Amino acid sequence: MPALLAASLQVCHTILLRVVRAWLRERARMKPTGKAFFVSEQRKPLHRSTVNLALRKYSTAASLPLLAHPHMLRHACGFALADQGADTRLIQDYLGHRNIQHTVKYTATNPARFEKLWR
Repeated sequence: MPALLAASLQVCHTILLRVVRAWLRERARMKPTGKAFFVSEQRKPLHRSTVNLALRKYSTAASLPLLAHPHMLRHACGFALADQGADTRLIQDYLGHRNIQHTVKYTATNPARFEKLWR
């Protein structure tokens, strides 16, 4: 893995850990009724329809050409890793794919990745 990619992934993971820790502190302050990671203002598990509704609302507000859904965030992560030059096996492991063919679609669709190859 290129050093720059490794460094950028490390930065992303460091930021993610900070965000998760901050959320866990906030969540503990809320004293939720259950063990769900994401909870609503009512301290109950956040329902998937609430997340879908929020994504739909924000994709409309951002004038996106289509309505976003939670699985698109997963796809965006896979494409971003591929665009940064991450190894296909690393992406497979990161996304939890059992079959490499499910991961190949992220690396096979962006010909711009090859522009710097022969420079």
